[in-house]
Amino acid sequence: MSHDARTPVRAPSRAAVHAASGSRLGTSHPRQEGPTDLRLVLPALAAWGTAALMLDAPSVWVAGVAAVCLVAAGVLVLVRRGGGRAGHATVPRPGSAPGRDGAARQASLAGPLKWPRRQDTAPVRRTWPRTSVAAVLLCVAAAAVSAGLHGADLRRGPVPGLAREYATVTAEVEVTADPRLTRPRVRGNHMAPTSVLINADVRRVEETDGAAVVTRAPVLMIVDGGWGASGDADVPSHSAAARHSPWLRLLPSTRLRVTARLAPSLADGDRIAAVLRVRDPAVPEVVGQPTEAQRLAGRLRGGLREATDGLPADARALLPGLVVGDTSRITPELDEAFKETDLAHTLAVSGSNLTIILALLIGPPGLAQRAERRGLAPRLGISLRSTALLGGGLTLAFVVVCRPDPSVLRAAACGAVALLALATGRRRSLVPALATAVLLLVLYDPWLARSYGFLLSVLATGALLTLAPRWSAALRRRGVPPRLAEALAAAAAAQALCAPVVAVLSARVSLVAVPCNLLAEFAIAPATVLGFAALASAPLAMPMAKVLAWCASWPAGWIADVARTGAALPGAGVDWPGSWTGAALLALVTVVALLAGRRLLRHPWWCGVCGALLLLVVLQPPPLTRVVTGWPPPGWRFAVCDVGQGDATVLAAGEGTGVVVDAGPDPTLVDRCLRTLGITRIPLVVLTHYHADHVAGLPGVLRGREVGAIETTGHEEPVDQVEFVRREAAARGVPLTRAAAGEERRTGALSWQVVWPPAHPVPAPEGPNDASVTLLVRSAGLRLLLLGDLEPPAQQALLRSPAGALLGGVDVLKVAHHGSAYQDPELIRRAAPRLALISCGEDNPYGHPAPGTVAALRAQGAVVLRTDEDGALAVVGTGAELAVAGD
Repeated sequence: MSHDARTPVRAPSRAAVHAASGSRLGTSHPRQEGPTDLRLVLPALAAWGTAALMLDAPSVWVAGVAAVCLVAAGVLVLVRRGGGRAGHATVPRPGSAPGRDGAARQASLAGPLKWPRRQDTAPVRRTWPRTSVAAVLLCVAAAAVSAGLHGADLRRGPVPGLAREYATVTAEVEVTADPRLTRPRVRGNHMAPTSVLINADVRRVEETDGAAVVTRAPVLMIVDGGWGASGDADVPSHSAAARHSPWLRLLPSTRLRVTARLAPSLADGDRIAAVLRVRDPAVPEVVGQPTEAQRLAGRLRGGLREATDGLPADARALLPGLVVGDTSRITPELDEAFKETDLAHTLAVSGSNLTIILALLIGPPGLAQRAERRGLAPRLGISLRSTALLGGGLTLAFVVVCRPDPSVLRAAACGAVALLALATGRRRSLVPALATAVLLLVLYDPWLARSYGFLLSVLATGALLTLAPRWSAALRRRGVPPRLAEALAAAAAAQALCAPVVAVLSARVSLVAVPCNLLAEFAIAPATVLGFAALASAPLAMPMAKVLAWCASWPAGWIADVARTGAALPGAGVDWPGSWTGAALLALVTVVALLAGRRLLRHPWWCGVCGALLLLVVLQPPPLTRVVTGWPPPGWRFAVCDVGQGDATVLAAGEGTGVVVDAGPDPTLVDRCLRTLGITRIPLVVLTHYHADHVAGLPGVLRGREVGAIETTGHEEPVDQVEFVRREAAARGVPLTRAAAGEERRTGALSWQVVWPPAHPVPAPEGPNDASVTLLVRSAGLRLLLLGDLEPPAQQALLRSPAGALLGGVDVLKVAHHGSAYQDPELIRRAAPRLALISCGEDNPYGHPAPGTVAALRAQGAVVLRTDEDGALAVVGTGAELAVAGD
């Protein structure tokens, strides 16, 4: 029947069009709902696992795995072409009623929807499972070949053989990463010398017979300079000589000629063929300049450092790390705070940095392909495809400037796939983009398959793409504001998936990670955007760059404050088994907690109770902690902290107040000890002498506490640790004083007298140990003698001094020098302590305490306790009653 021209044709309604599309949002909407496309996930995971296993495998195994997978994939493809039956799907029979889509289109114009009957369909072959298996096998074969070739680099050429012989060679190397200084570490009573670490490729090596061989072998170059471990405000633990070393100014792609000694790698599975140790710290001999791209990146990074020079210490250290991953100014104390709160990912450039910059360009991803899209690009009139090309250029520049670290490469690959989808006008699917990024990166660099950083980056991104949207929707349904729900869901999802891996690395689980990440999240975007603006403007207008950096310092300082505050909480984290078994256990605990949490959300009162309990665990109020753990014991007078091989002790001086004698070798351990003791105010810190095992933990003592003064010995050696103490005191405005025999002080019921060293010691001390500040303490009727690290010559001189007559019959003796064999028997007899306490590290290489010293103390009737066996110790009681408790 024909229609009259005047008969109006009813336009399809919006509801009918959406119904015809088979989706609530319609076919043209980029946020189309439907099942997540997971087809690339299994090939990516298979390639990842294969690469991790095949890096160390013999060539025969690699060839066998690749051949078997290729043959199997070929068989599957041939069977498919030959008409193999793999399953069934349905299509309309010829002449039958139209299919679902056709029916929907007709219904939109003619009436209600009517679906075709089941008998109007015919079976056809469905081959997708077979194709997927073939794709997985091909990815496994490709990953095996790539991993085999990369693993062979470690065994190819003359370098591995020369390393096994510890040969000294002259080699031409190419720098592949930014040089970095080793972190400070205490070795015995001194700081280990600072070295420069450089990842490089040996490109040419001259053997002992003069023959030159062209090769390509990755090595770790260690440049020993004999530098101390002092530093400046930017790098407190590094010497000024090391910080200004010309080796640190080398850029990637620079070629050097070095004479060095080869040694095998100490750890199996490393991506280096050998260690190349350079003993001569002279200026490096450059034989090839870096590429223009690396020179540009170096200038930009240097410009950002210059722009941040005048900022407060935390912002000066943190901003380059947030923007380009430059952590050279991050202090060990700040780095530890970020690890304690699981904020360390902000110091490593990752996908979040690139996402923030791309979002600034193209706008929110959900609107990127719509006419209503936002961002700078549409405001500047840039087309969609041009926007994608510009985004690709930004991604490439991001990789060059930030260096191709695992997280940077992952972010760039994922961004490139997303930009390709944007350029072609198709819907973006971020889960397939992530799987594609993982697959391409693992095939390009199989060593990423063993990188914990890469694993954490992928897990965090996967959590944001899969769990976070569902959790955010659940929170919104329960009345949580949308922005808060998104931020809370993102932090919780990333923590849930990443926590097991973090536990393997740190043997610790953070209880403040989610709130700290939530608080820091709001500052990361402005700090990153302003930091990149300062980076780009520094070469053109340094004053503008400084202004932008100053603006960025506010959010950067906020992030640092969040990390420090969270790490300072008594219950910031709990120790956890640092193994994959521990990771599996934590994953199980997380699943149980999530299942229980879903039920608890239905009962607000129970949620409040659980929240209050968690708050108590994190804050650990001292009165409650004493009731639950019994530590510290009520009425404690003297505590010996368990800080490993070193000394750190506390004299109680009132509620929350204590005099600290020595700080131990580790800031984290001494800070943890003081937190458990409830010490928030320290009228005096006494550093008996300047050895690192007594002063290196000073930042932990000063962290978040009110400190009146620091008192030290007059023997100022070693110089690097003297400078370290002065720098820490000056940074916090704490005055420094010098102790001398005869000085007497009191605070509350606590009093003490300095009995050594004299103002002008005779004879002069042979070293720092003999100049140790020695205290005779009185507290609630107890007499305590704290000997520092005095050795026999000084102990004998102390007995002959005017104070020697006061040393008889003490109640508690802090044994000198960790209970070493170098003790004066007469001093032990004169002191005749009832209780002898020894601070030493478990399995220390010095044999402390010496069996002879322990026997001599027990022979005088003393009870001997030691921190390596008994943990932290606390003395309680009065002169008549004496007791000791262990943590």
